[in-house]
Amino acid sequence: MLKSLRRPTSQDMQRLFEEGGFYHVYNRGVDKREVFDSVYDLQRFLQSMVEFNTREPIGSLHLNSFDAVKRGCRSEPLVDIISYCLNSNHYHFILKQCVENGISEFMKRLGGGYTKYFNHRNRRSGVLFQGKYKSIHIVTNEYLLYLSAYVNLNDCVHQLRRPTSQSSWGEYINKDKKGICHKEIILDQFKNSEDYKQFAEEALVNILERKNLAKELEDMLFD
Repeated sequence: MLKSLRRPTSQDMQRLFEEGGFYHVYNRGVDKREVFDSVYDLQRFLQSMVEFNTREPIGSLHLNSFDAVKRGCRSEPLVDIISYCLNSNHYHFILKQCVENGISEFMKRLGGGYTKYFNHRNRRSGVLFQGKYKSIHIVTNEYLLYLSAYVNLNDCVHQLRRPTSQSSWGEYINKDKKGICHKEIILDQFKNSEDYKQFAEEALVNILERKNLAKELEDMLFD
């Protein structure tokens, strides 16, 4: 559990990734374009999150091999995925770096592999995401808990309940559900999944009520 009690600073947003550190990683489509056009796209991206999360060299992934999301990671992962949300035009992750340069390598593989797939599928060329992904070092336990709610319910924050949106929320509210997230660092701080559900939904109400703060956060993330 993270112990320090302070808000992240601009220096936290710029420092190199630390082994064992937790980070909020996010990006959106170039020119705010949609990057997930179908449920198949979501499955492809989720499959890549699993397949690319290994220290082992990886080969090419066949475009027709993503009929279902595989669960579980290979040995020696680059990162632990704490939570995620994939919206039609942007994504959010909370990641823990497991090995040196783990987040950088994971995001390089994920962004490059998905862009190649998306461009091939849609007969386009060029960049798909808005520059390099952004990241913030999570330096307090309070901020980690708040961000877990923000990420898990991000589609609700943006009122984007669509077939092309998916998050780790289902893994959190059903503790026994198998998935790709290492959620224990969050859920072990609550009596049960229902207790966390109540916390996250109250945090969401707070976010939606404080529209100006939410807009400020969004501007900070994507400027």
